[in-house]
Amino acid sequence: MKSSIIGLKDLRENTENYIAKVQKGRSFVVVRKSKPVFKITPVDEWGDEGVWETVVDFTEINPKGIPAKDVL
Repeated sequence: MKSSIIGLKDLRENTENYIAKVQKGRSFVVVRKSKPVFKITPVDEWGDEGVWETVVDFTEINPKGIPAKDVL
């Protein structure tokens, strides 16, 4: 995802606007005196960065899967 560049002063003056944009998935690199200082990105609520781990693959037993009642 590409980040937009914004100034620290602009961020201070328009904080609520930038919060709304970050909540919609936007990212920003904040600069002060033309030098990058930090990056603002949306928080990954699950902490997994969208990566899922396969715990059990029931299609190895049956290609169509297994009914949940049989698993439970």
